[in-house]
Amino acid sequence: MPLVTDDGLPPLREVIARHGLQARKSLGQNFLFDLNLTRRIARAAAPLEGFTIVEVGPGPGGLTRALLLEGAGHVVAIERDDRALAALEEIAVAYPRRITIVAGDAMAVRWQDLVQGPAKIVANLPYNIATPLLTGWLTQGAWPPWYQSLTLMFQKEVAERIAAKPGGKDYGRLSVLCQWRCEVRKLFDVNRSAFTPPPKVTSSIVQLVPRRTMEPECSVAALERVTAAAFGQRRKMLRASLKTLVPDPEPLLAAAGLDPEQRAEQIPVGGFVRLARLLA
Repeated sequence: MPLVTDDGLPPLREVIARHGLQARKSLGQNFLFDLNLTRRIARAAAPLEGFTIVEVGPGPGGLTRALLLEGAGHVVAIERDDRALAALEEIAVAYPRRITIVAGDAMAVRWQDLVQGPAKIVANLPYNIATPLLTGWLTQGAWPPWYQSLTLMFQKEVAERIAAKPGGKDYGRLSVLCQWRCEVRKLFDVNRSAFTPPPKVTSSIVQLVPRRTMEPECSVAALERVTAAAFGQRRKMLRASLKTLVPDPEPLLAAAGLDPEQRAEQIPVGGFVRLARLLA
């Protein structure tokens, strides 16, 4: 008698073997087989009822199944690996009208065209596109955005950069962008042994909840220019590192209420926002 899981579908190992879904390094694939772990990730994004959940890189559907088991109203699964589509179709049969499979590259998707109504993004992101996807979600389009939260898996070192506070080596451009636009929490780590094949690094789950209003506001382009200059020469004091933006940064720093002898890693998000507003 074939084995079944809580959702009545075969275990993922059996699905992967039947469809020949060995993970491909070129696609940044590492599969999670443990349904208890994928359900923990799904619960971290709760509530799921009444939301469209956008998932990038579902592969054989481990997290997809967990999202549906935990009550997701509808899942939009975006997968560029054609080998995984048949496995995802089996989930669609088991959950009629609750999953839409999009065959394509997430880097080329027009997100707003996929979703109507309240949405959340929950994904074990392919490592090779995780940071570009995140920065795109935070910088493209109107704000507040079309999604209500992001619950995402990254390499642990990337997760720590996203959540880092001023004063440490992990604090940088990504920290400022994420914390300017969102409330950020690093939730928990996922050991490399949980994946097949095991990656070389530990992973972490991070949740970002968009700030509906941001005071003071500034332009994305100006903020990116300021942080690129400051962190591009992070060992230098601001009065030196910002000379790539203005010949004499000290009046700009004084107007922003910042000490010209401080370094980029010492400046809170609000300080960079003030600099960006003045620069613009």
